[in-house]
Amino acid sequence: MWDFWLNDASKGASVWAMIALVIFIGLLMYLGVHKTIAKMLDERIRKIEVDLAEAEQLRKEAKALLDDYARRREEAEKEAQSIVDAAREEAFRLTAESKESLEAMVARREKAVTDKIAQAEAQAIAEVRARSADLAVEAARVVLTRQMATKGDALVDQSIRDVASKLN
Repeated sequence: MWDFWLNDASKGASVWAMIALVIFIGLLMYLGVHKTIAKMLDERIRKIEVDLAEAEQLRKEAKALLDDYARRREEAEKEAQSIVDAAREEAFRLTAESKESLEAMVARREKAVTDKIAQAEAQAIAEVRARSADLAVEAARVVLTRQMATKGDALVDQSIRDVASKLN
């Protein structure tokens, strides 16, 4: 009955290989290799879970940082816009004040020059006209140069022409 595997050498080798494999697997089971492999796999699974949890935590922290930086950027943009708006308003206010002050100064100078011309007419009309025009032009130039050193080249030239034309 057991002789079926003895007739053929390849069948006999296959049977003995099968018996050796069963013995080898049984020996591994007896020695607890499967427990060691399972333990190693469990440790690897735990390590992967820890790594995943850490990666999730890092992702949350990165998102929080990104949100924080976006919020800070928005705040900085709003603050910068408010600074620009305040500077623009201040510039408009200063421009208006400078214009008013220049107009008042020009009006005072015109009146002073007119008074000087009226006094000088009594002495000599021709001399007064030439002299007062020169004085008015020089006075306006000096005053405007001092007051409008930063903005006034064009305004000073126009004011001098206006005063000179009104005096002549």
